[in-house]
Amino acid sequence: MPKNVLAQKTPELTKPTSIKHLLQIAVDEAADKIAFKYRTSDGIREVTFKEFQTETFWLGTALNSLGLAKGHIGCAAENSYNWILVYLTALQSEGVFCPIDKELPDSDLINVVHGGDDEIVFCDKKREENFKRIRDQLPNVKYFICFDREEDEGEFLSFAKLFAKGKELYENGDRSYCEMKTADMQALKMLIYTSGTTGLAKGVMLSEHNLVSLVHYGLKLASIREVGLSVLPYHHSYEAVAGILVAIHRHSTLCINDSLKRIVKNLALYKPSYMYVVPALIEVLYRRMNASIEEKGKTKTIKIAIKLSRFLRAIGIDARRKIFAELHNALGGNLVKLVCGGAPLRAEIADFFDDIGILVTNGYGITECSPLVSVNTDFINDPKTIGFPMECIDVRIDDPNEDEEGEICVKGDIVMLGYYKNEEATAEVFTEDGYFRTGDYGKINKKGQIIITGRKKNIIILGNGKNIYPEELEDYIGSIPYVLENIVYASRDEVGTEAALAVQCVLADEVLEGANMEELQAKLKHDVFNVLSELPTYKQINNVIIRETPFVKTTTNKIRRAKDGSPM
Repeated sequence: MPKNVLAQKTPELTKPTSIKHLLQIAVDEAADKIAFKYRTSDGIREVTFKEFQTETFWLGTALNSLGLAKGHIGCAAENSYNWILVYLTALQSEGVFCPIDKELPDSDLINVVHGGDDEIVFCDKKREENFKRIRDQLPNVKYFICFDREEDEGEFLSFAKLFAKGKELYENGDRSYCEMKTADMQALKMLIYTSGTTGLAKGVMLSEHNLVSLVHYGLKLASIREVGLSVLPYHHSYEAVAGILVAIHRHSTLCINDSLKRIVKNLALYKPSYMYVVPALIEVLYRRMNASIEEKGKTKTIKIAIKLSRFLRAIGIDARRKIFAELHNALGGNLVKLVCGGAPLRAEIADFFDDIGILVTNGYGITECSPLVSVNTDFINDPKTIGFPMECIDVRIDDPNEDEEGEICVKGDIVMLGYYKNEEATAEVFTEDGYFRTGDYGKINKKGQIIITGRKKNIIILGNGKNIYPEELEDYIGSIPYVLENIVYASRDEVGTEAALAVQCVLADEVLEGANMEELQAKLKHDVFNVLSELPTYKQINNVIIRETPFVKTTTNKIRRAKDGSPM
């Protein structure tokens, strides 16, 4: 990466040597600053960095009193302050933190909790019911600590009572938890089961060195602001590491969004300056804003305003926040940055937000890389790319074709230890010289930014030998306003050869209601042809299908594909 990219960054932050040190730095430098805000039945609670650290000491002391601060500590619950409290408590212990996808069915819960050797599991009321059903199949778990339970019931303990016990022990001088130290920064510290689009979930082993490296080097490349709204699932490494841990190290105030349905209300309540988002979420904001603009009859006005704003910026005048004040107020009034990752983002969406004065920096990551690999900066930002690799890693393109596209491989401080108890799967994803195979195809441009082409497993090879990345075509088709989601795949001939391209599209309800389906089918086919018209003949789609049911999704909202790349 060009050195001038880093030279324009914020002042150097102290490099943490452990998670305990990371939180201690925040306390030393910003003890009385608000670390977290969240709704309670009594209003909004604010927790300072010092208060938060003290509460981790209380909970850790309680865990140690049960003899479980050195084992595998699971957590399956909705996003909450208590989830974050358990998370940092576990990371500062001598144990291993195991975030559990809260949407898993019972069979997958058994695989993750039993397979991950969890000895204690924190959960909310809904998940407590799941665990009671499968209790007999989780012999390793000694206790379930329930956030919503007031009294203990056998192995199902009240979080409030356990927390109170830890506080009492701590205040009476018990410092056994506080004296715990990381014996080996390269040892397993966090075990995250992936929710891949195909196959059984695998346990990704991340070390404490992986985590603190991600935080330190991530902030050298991508800045965040003073107040964030935390909306993505905490069991996912994107929000858990790049969101929560980075916010602590940057001493930002993190406001906890209590429901996806309340995002707009919480934007108005907390008035954040930044958010971490995925394309599906930013797409919703984009569509809502455009629908509101159209409903108010302001489409033409906004287009003219964007042209005026671009002209003014070209001569050194940035008046975007004034010109588009109404749009900013709808998002809380202070939002200046969206960090987007998790899947490809359409460039036109990033361009729209940039036009109205909100920076969207597109990045790329994978759980096996803790999870951030690359991101665009505030100063050099191209939404058609996934940005610059972090300073602590080496990225290479394996087996590039004539277009210099190949598999993206990564080596460095943020790459996982391997898959838990799965040496065969681990060996499959590492090269002989230690590079992790991401499974994503792409190339690196002259500026040093990575461009994603598509997933290796999704590549379509037509009978004529042409290679097609379906994600490229899906990006074009996704620009059709009434297409909510789409999947491009190969239709096969009688002998099974991938002979032609097909697409299934999920359309907006307002387009489907009362529509003549033959006419709508013809319109969709016409519009798909138009958006792909400038592409080569072999990338044209023959079969356009309106899908009547939603695509099958992972719990991280990614569309599942069958082994042949078609929708499930």
